[in-house]
Amino acid sequence: MSDILISAKELSVHFPLRGFTFGERPVVRACQGINLDIPKGSFVGLVGESGSGKTTLGRAMLKAAPISEGSVTFTDTDVTYDLATLDGQELKDYRKRAQLIFQDPYAALSPRMTVRDIIAEPLEVMKITKTREETDARVREIAAMCRLNLEHLRRFPHAFSGGQRQRISIARALVSDPHFIVADESVAALDVSIQADVLNLLRSIQEQNHITFLFISHDLSVIAHTCDFVAVMYLGNIVEAAPTRKLFSETAHPYTKALLSAIPSLDPDDQHKAEKLEGEIPSPINPPPGCRFHTRCRFAKDRCKTEVPEWREMSEGHSVACHFAEELA
Repeated sequence: MSDILISAKELSVHFPLRGFTFGERPVVRACQGINLDIPKGSFVGLVGESGSGKTTLGRAMLKAAPISEGSVTFTDTDVTYDLATLDGQELKDYRKRAQLIFQDPYAALSPRMTVRDIIAEPLEVMKITKTREETDARVREIAAMCRLNLEHLRRFPHAFSGGQRQRISIARALVSDPHFIVADESVAALDVSIQADVLNLLRSIQEQNHITFLFISHDLSVIAHTCDFVAVMYLGNIVEAAPTRKLFSETAHPYTKALLSAIPSLDPDDQHKAEKLEGEIPSPINPPPGCRFHTRCRFAKDRCKTEVPEWREMSEGHSVACHFAEELA
């Protein structure tokens, strides 16, 4: 499929634990058997609880986390990269095309650098520009795109609010002219009113520059406002994926249903109650057999405890991993 920018096939990311001198070393299975295609120019959301593996998947797609099994393929107009074997000069070239927006706008910026130097750093490290004048021109262009004033470029990060700092982080990610950006909980640390401003900024940048976004969040209401397509993760697996409207109107997986029921309503007369999930998310070191969600699912049957559900397409663009999805939809 020529319109797919980045594709994960049976992707697994494992982290062996250190400090164990006897017996087999335990392994954290952060991602297991992930299949996900991200089309060019799309805004894809990745949602799930803390500990579900969202950030690890995003970092694996940036070659910032080790790929234990499977593959991640990045296919641009003029080049194709296999991230599992990417290194050397090809990895440096890939860094220009794929960038990350961090979650915490306070920890992501160096307090010793001015805003101009923070935004210009990728240009200088990657040697994209050759002169200071060219660097400054590019920095001013990106600053204007991210709604930063020119006088902001002379200041240090401590002088800015959380929303302004996040716009600086966005500018730094955009300055190398990437084609793929992972936004990892990029509005989670902001006030609600500021969240909407940053989300609208990301969406306008995506539409103007045709950048492909993987937007990671635990908040489905934020995902609904921004994304075209949504993948739902639970304990290292994608359990449901569909276009945003279809996911909200034709929810098939019980875990997705529970996440949707937890979205607060603005209608004071709405008496719906959130579906409570019993227990904690299991450990990725020793995940349960069969369906990983069966320990918390009120619809679970004996089959769920022993048989891994098949990843299948229910309708066009809507896939799910649940034995009884058709009955629950």
